[in-house]
Amino acid sequence: MSEVSIIGIGLHPFGRTPQRSGMEQGVVAAQAALADAGISWKDVQYAFGGSHAAGNADTMVNRLGLTGLPFINVANGCATGGSALLGAYMAIRSGQCDVAIAVGFDKHEAGAFVVNPADWGLGNWYGESGLALTTQFFAMKLKRYMHEHGITNDALVRVAMKAFANGALNPNAWRRKAMTYEEIAESPLLNDPLRKYMFCSPAEGGAALVLASPAAVRRSGGRKAIALRAAAIRTRNFGSFEVFSPSLALERAQSPSVMASRAAYEMAAVGPEDIDVAQLQDTESGAEIMHMAENGFCRDGEQEAMLRGGETMINGRLPVNTDGGCLANGEPIGASGLRQVYELCLQLRGDAGARQVPNDPRIGYSHVYGAPGVSAVTILGV
Repeated sequence: MSEVSIIGIGLHPFGRTPQRSGMEQGVVAAQAALADAGISWKDVQYAFGGSHAAGNADTMVNRLGLTGLPFINVANGCATGGSALLGAYMAIRSGQCDVAIAVGFDKHEAGAFVVNPADWGLGNWYGESGLALTTQFFAMKLKRYMHEHGITNDALVRVAMKAFANGALNPNAWRRKAMTYEEIAESPLLNDPLRKYMFCSPAEGGAALVLASPAAVRRSGGRKAIALRAAAIRTRNFGSFEVFSPSLALERAQSPSVMASRAAYEMAAVGPEDIDVAQLQDTESGAEIMHMAENGFCRDGEQEAMLRGGETMINGRLPVNTDGGCLANGEPIGASGLRQVYELCLQLRGDAGARQVPNDPRIGYSHVYGAPGVSAVTILGV
């Protein structure tokens, strides 16, 4: 099986871009990734792409070029980008091609994500009980976690404060204004314990990555190649309590993030202690906290001390969400997971500018989590 590297990265800024459709934002990202790799669209042999609310990704060929390549549409909730990346990774690993692209984009309306429980195999009762309102579900799940593991509201504030501080350093972020502890802690309470500035917002944007086999890397000169050391996806077990779970089991099971992370660590032959910079799903502040433990970076309950000690800051022991994460960038579902990997490539190249992690990071970690309980983990290395 062929090894896989990322040789090109591209991003359309996140936020609101009324003059461009979501698909057009994906095209901008794809063209930027191709230019970064030093190749053209006709050199791409396989494509995987996804969008939740802005149309079918394969329609991008009308703008990029009608070359006849296989283009697979991907839909996997917030893990859509990670799933597109896995598809491109597997196409090269299996020997189907030498060059593949993973692309995602979206264009969501302002407000909150709207879901129909029937689309997720559930009855109207799920929405009528309030569980389809994700802010309420996230708050309920987090409240239990905080009670069981001694996490306080202070930790939630610190996650958000870090996100907006990092976003202020990111020219492609939507929210580029740092916020004080007090501004976050005193913002309106939406669903206890989560406040206004602890949630991400539906957004717009596009992201793309060009993947290559060793032969294609050599042809490109390999100047920007980042090794894709692992890509893994897992879904929930019975007893793991996730969005759109139809019930809560008496005994809790491991989350899909635990299983995906373990598979990725084994594939990459590294452990959590080897990771230099991480991107973790932070749909709201509590998600980042829970995912710190689920991905093996600490034990449940240790997050509070890590955050107070600044360990997840850009200059900390384990920088997390250096580009501001979902909190500062918003979440265009199709692009969000690929944004994470885009940021890791910048960090491992040493090209992240004002938010560059010090001490020459060598291994990066990306984690996305999507409904109804699917997690995708990617590990990169130089």
